[in-house]
Amino acid sequence: MAAQCAQENICNLLPRLEEKPVKPPRYISIFRPSVKQEAEKNKAQWKTMGPAKVAVPSPKNFLRKHSKEPKLPARKKEEDSKKLPTLSVPRRTDHPVMGIQSKKNFINTNAVAAITGLSKKPQPVYVDTRQGDKQLLETSGLVPKYIKKKDYGVTPKYIARRNEEIKKAQKEYEAGILEHLEKRFIKRLSDEERRSLLQGLKKNWEEAYREFQCLSIEIDNITKKRQKEKLESQMKQLEHDIEVIEKHKVIYIANE
Repeated sequence: MAAQCAQENICNLLPRLEEKPVKPPRYISIFRPSVKQEAEKNKAQWKTMGPAKVAVPSPKNFLRKHSKEPKLPARKKEEDSKKLPTLSVPRRTDHPVMGIQSKKNFINTNAVAAITGLSKKPQPVYVDTRQGDKQLLETSGLVPKYIKKKDYGVTPKYIARRNEEIKKAQKEYEAGILEHLEKRFIKRLSDEERRSLLQGLKKNWEEAYREFQCLSIEIDNITKKRQKEKLESQMKQLEHDIEVIEKHKVIYIANE
């Protein structure tokens, strides 16, 4: 601190003159005069500022009305001398005959046809936008035109031929299975036997159901409980057998 205080001097309180920094001289290339001389030598007036003199239009040549419309050529005197031929109009007393004459009253005929004829039906249209744009209904594809065809509803020939082939193949398959089963001593039930078997099963189910209905409401001992379970299992088995026979029309039975 003592060293810093020793540097203070009263002379520092006097105002000092500001010294302006000296600006160094600007750099100028030694080739500047030659470049400037060459640029002025190769420079032309019209290249940058346009031609020296331009023809100014005359103020008398201003745009006039209908001046740009196409004009017809001048009419020759020979055309003026020519006159159009006079038109020969028939007189009121003349009665010229044109083609075949008819005594038919076309006015009355047209009136009768208009009264007795059918009114013209409007062409069917459909609207496809909210703004009401209309389109022809006939060409839209919404009209079922296919139902008016001659072969509509008729089974195609190739489908009929295919169905016949499927039936024939099914018959051959069934005949082959039947022959194979007959070789193994298996008998096929006829329709009559199947019907009688089905009737017998239904009759047995009705009898079991009648016995089940005759049981007492309160099952208070083991005997009644076993009887009820036996009837329920019997009815369930009969229902299963009836369903199987009704579902399958062809039934085979193995011979003992």
